[in-house]
Amino acid sequence: MRILDADSMREVDRAAIEEMGIPSLVLMENAAIGLADTIAENLLEVTAVAIFCGPGNNGGDGLALARHLRIRGYHVEVSLITTGKGLSGDARVQLDICQNQGIAIREYGPDDSVRRAVESARSMDLVVDALFGIGLTRPLAGHFAELVEGLNRLPIPCLAVDLPSGLNGSSAEVIGPHVQAEMTVTFGAPKVPHVFLPAAEAVGGVVVADLGVPTELVDGAAGDLHLLTAEELAGWLKPRRLDSHKGDYGHAVIVAGSVGKAGAAILAARGAVRSGAGLVTVAAPAPIVQTIDLGSVESMTLPLSVGEDGGLLTENVEAILEFSAGKQVLTIGPGVGTSPTTFATVRDLVATAKCPVVLDADGLNALAGSFESLSGSQAPRILTPHPGELARLLGVTAAEIQEDRIASVRSAASKTGSVVVLKGYQSLIGNPEGRVFVNPTGNPGMATGGTGDVLTGMISGLLSQGYDALSACCLGVYLHGSAGDIAAAEHGQTGLAARDLLDSLPDAWDRFQE
Repeated sequence: MRILDADSMREVDRAAIEEMGIPSLVLMENAAIGLADTIAENLLEVTAVAIFCGPGNNGGDGLALARHLRIRGYHVEVSLITTGKGLSGDARVQLDICQNQGIAIREYGPDDSVRRAVESARSMDLVVDALFGIGLTRPLAGHFAELVEGLNRLPIPCLAVDLPSGLNGSSAEVIGPHVQAEMTVTFGAPKVPHVFLPAAEAVGGVVVADLGVPTELVDGAAGDLHLLTAEELAGWLKPRRLDSHKGDYGHAVIVAGSVGKAGAAILAARGAVRSGAGLVTVAAPAPIVQTIDLGSVESMTLPLSVGEDGGLLTENVEAILEFSAGKQVLTIGPGVGTSPTTFATVRDLVATAKCPVVLDADGLNALAGSFESLSGSQAPRILTPHPGELARLLGVTAAEIQEDRIASVRSAASKTGSVVVLKGYQSLIGNPEGRVFVNPTGNPGMATGGTGDVLTGMISGLLSQGYDALSACCLGVYLHGSAGDIAAAEHGQTGLAARDLLDSLPDAWDRFQE
C-alpha cells in the first residue's frame, strides 16, 4: 500500500477530477459514505454524533457525513467553525443540502466562543473532527487551537476525517495544537503522519476508505514509500505442490556462532527451518558444533577450524565456498564474533561468493569502512543491520541514522547496491532503486537478544525457496513481527524471548495465508 504526502494526494485528486472526469462533489460523497460505513461497522454503540466542521473541503466532508448519518437514523449535531467568511465550492453545496434536509447547524465565527460548542458535545457518543484535513502546514491558533484543546478534554471518543486537525499531512513532526483521535478515516492511501511517530500517536486506529479513485492514480503518485499489508504480501506467496520434496525448497547455508554465541546460530537455523527452507546447514566453529546440533535438531552442521582466539581461520573460505556451491543462499554473521581472522574470513567470503549473500551482525561489522566492496557483486546482497551496525558500516553515528531512518536506508541501499533491512520500530526495507517499505507488525517485547537472528534465518529460508531479495525481506520482516505479536498476546511483552517467536511462526504463517 502506498504512503503518500499531501502534495501527492492532491495530485491524485486533481487527476481524478480533471483527467478522469470524476466530479469533485462525487469524491466528497464517496468520502462521506466511507466515513458513515466506518462508524456503522466499528462503533456499534454510537447513536449520537457531534460533528465539528471547518471552513474548507474537510468541513464539506463533515457536512456530507452529517447527511448520511441522519438518513441512517443517527442523532446528529453540527458545529460549523469558520474564519468569518462563508463557505464556497463543494462545501457550500453540502451546507445547502444539510439545511434543506432540516439539519440544524450552529455557526461560530472567529469572535465567538467555542466553549458552548464543546460542552454541547459532552452528551453525545462520538465527536467527529472535520476541521482541517491534510492540507494544513502551520500551527493552529486562535479559536481553532482553543477548540481542539477543548475537544481533547471531552470524555468521549473522537474520529478524525482524513487527519487529526493540527497535523501536517506531509510530516511526521507535530507542528502545534492538534486533535487526539481514537480513530482516523483517511482516503485513497495512508499519509506520512498516519504511519510515522510522533504524529502517528495522535491518529489512533487508521481506516483507509475507498474514495472511488482509480487505483492506477494512487499507484502512480509521486513518492516511493510503501506500507506492507498482509493482503498484498499474501499474493506473493509461492504455493507448495502436493508432490514436492525438500529439494524443491532449497538449501540455506548459515555461517554463524562462536564460543559463547552458539545461541545466535541456533536461532538463525531454526528461523530458516520455520520459514520453509528444505535444508539448512550451519557452518560453525568446531568447538560449538555439538551445541548447535542439540539446539537445532532439524538442521545440519559444517565444522570450521578456529585459531587460538576462537576466531574463524581464513582457510575455511575455500571449504565454505565449495560447500555452498549450488546452494541458494549463504548467510554470514549471527554470533560469529569480532576476531581479526573472522573479519578477514567474512570479507573473503563476501568478495567471492557467487550465490545470494545475507549479512547480519558481525558479518556487517567486518565490512565497516569498506562497504564499497558490496556494490560490485553479481549476486544479490542483503544487509540486515540495526542502527548501530548500519552506522559502523557507513562511517556515521547511530544518532544520524535514527535522525532520518528513511533517508538512511535509501542511502545505504544505493551505496551498497543491496537490499537493506533497517531493524527497529517500524523496520524499513530499502532497495537500490530507492523504494522503501515500512513494516507495521511487531512490538517492544521483541527488543531482546536473538530476535534479529531469527529474522536473519527467516530471510535466508525464504531466499532458499526462490524468492527474490526484496520479496524475501518484505515477507520475512512482516511475518517476523506477526510472530512477535502472537507471542506477546500469549506471554506478554516483558517476558518475550526469541524462541517464542519461533514457536509462534507456524501460527503467523497460518493467519497470513487465511
